[in-house]
Amino acid sequence: MSTLWSKGTQATELVDDFTVGNDRILDMRLARYDVLGSKAHIKMLESIGLLTAEELEILTDGLDGILEEIAKGDFVLEDDVEDIHSQVELLLTRRLGDIGKKIHSGRSRNDQVLVDLKLYLKDEVLKLREEVITLFTTLQTLSEKHKDVLLPGYTHGQVAMPSSFGLWFGAYAEALADDMYMLRGAYGVTDQNPLGSAAGYGSSFPLDRQMTTDLLGFASLDHNVVAAQLSRGKAERAVASAIGAIALTLNKFTSDCCMYMSPNYGFIKFPDELTTGSSIMPHKKNPDVWEIMRGNCNRIMSVENEISLMCSNMPHGYHRDFQLLKDVLFPALENMHKCLYMADYMLQHIIIKEGILDAPIYEYLFTVEEVNRRTLEGMPFRDAYRTVGIEVNEGRFRYQGAEGKTNGQLTPEDLRHTSIGSLGNLCNDRVKVKMDIASAF
Repeated sequence: MSTLWSKGTQATELVDDFTVGNDRILDMRLARYDVLGSKAHIKMLESIGLLTAEELEILTDGLDGILEEIAKGDFVLEDDVEDIHSQVELLLTRRLGDIGKKIHSGRSRNDQVLVDLKLYLKDEVLKLREEVITLFTTLQTLSEKHKDVLLPGYTHGQVAMPSSFGLWFGAYAEALADDMYMLRGAYGVTDQNPLGSAAGYGSSFPLDRQMTTDLLGFASLDHNVVAAQLSRGKAERAVASAIGAIALTLNKFTSDCCMYMSPNYGFIKFPDELTTGSSIMPHKKNPDVWEIMRGNCNRIMSVENEISLMCSNMPHGYHRDFQLLKDVLFPALENMHKCLYMADYMLQHIIIKEGILDAPIYEYLFTVEEVNRRTLEGMPFRDAYRTVGIEVNEGRFRYQGAEGKTNGQLTPEDLRHTSIGSLGNLCNDRVKVKMDIASAF
């Protein structure tokens, strides 16, 4: 394998295979960002006199040509080339001659990889931001559409108090707003330019690091060159933590959907084409999409811990172990995109059941409502609680709060829940403001 760092000896093929692993495949995702980083770097080199204006123009044209090849899908990492960074430099040298060799002045593959990763992760976080907002909007729309339809709430898996589809959908919308703060934090960690830190100890060239920071659109830079190298692993962990938070929200929602789809509950359903069947049971309509999503979310949640363990026993500076972080994080990001898309797609087709609470099993769902009703009429709370409990034990309990209506006909208005965020006061508008603030990055 051809390596730009070779000093006359070659590692054996066995060592190459072991140390490179999947890196060449994963590197293809970084190709565009490597070229963008190089374009900023050479512009800075020209500004400090390490390239002439003519050389800058030639190199820029060459890099633009490679960018075009990447966009068209024509860019390939040749079999005997070590990585994406080597491939770009090799192409320039092959096409432009010795001028192509000047592109690496004042730069190490350490800061080159770092800037590629941070540019890539920034874009990934921004894509996730839009996907989360899309799902959030769908959940809020469903919350408003079905806000008057009651369903049972549970604690300890037992029937507890009245809830509603408005409350259920709205809860997960707000949970995503909390997750957006995590994304915002991850973006802040990645939005710092490491270029110019070289191998982690800077360069004797008079590099203008602020210039490359501005050219690449970073909000700031990793000022201390050693700190720039310390950010390797930290940026990946921050992003993993953020997608882990989103995955946790989705994981709970998927579990709810699997449970609510069960005929024992029957609260929601989906068109047949969005469910799967059984090889021997013709009646089955399985929630496979939600189950696969739940499993993938569990895997995504494990990534932060895996990254933490991989980075936990290395002193400062670069170590080859860092290469393995891509093996862990890149597939997790791909899975996160798929899960967010599929969750929104499924919800576009959800069908909810009305009149759920007419089932006798939910008769005791209203005990707290009855206790509160009697308390508001003047009975001491403890007395109301005791008398309702006795009626339940003796099988005499009936909710008396809405005459002429069955339990399944009750609405949040009948239950008079008016405090902030409750059944009759969902505050979806306030939650929307919360998301707007969280996503402003």
